[in-house]
Amino acid sequence: MGMKKKGFGEGWWNGFGGKVEEGEELIEAAKREVQEEVGLKIKDPEERGVIHFHFEGDPTVIEVHVFSANEFEGDPEESEEMKPEWFDKDKIPYDKMWPADRDWLPIFFEGKKFTGEVHFSAKKEVLSCEIHEATEAGPNAIEKEK
Repeated sequence: MGMKKKGFGEGWWNGFGGKVEEGEELIEAAKREVQEEVGLKIKDPEERGVIHFHFEGDPTVIEVHVFSANEFEGDPEESEEMKPEWFDKDKIPYDKMWPADRDWLPIFFEGKKFTGEVHFSAKKEVLSCEIHEATEAGPNAIEKEK
């Protein structure tokens, strides 16, 4: 995980990632973002989940695709944006993470795929959170699971 040092989510532990650039595939964006934020070259990332985040008073929906990767090259290095740190599963700092992470991370750690919808208040408190195991991940998974 990485401690977000600036921007959206600053001060919270989070996974690595960011925006997809024009003409870039999701998987390529995941690889690029991990390399930029922590200096690791991940191999064979697998998409495991899709979550739509809604924020009260903001019409923008943030669609987050969650990937896992068990093989990588390099050593984690701090960047301008993130400070990496390894955590044992039983020591995940949920109290210093986005509040809904405690709902989907256990499913992720079980190796399962999932979809979800999370609604936050303007103060970033969880108003509602629906996370479901899925048979597949990807852009259309949420619609298929409904």
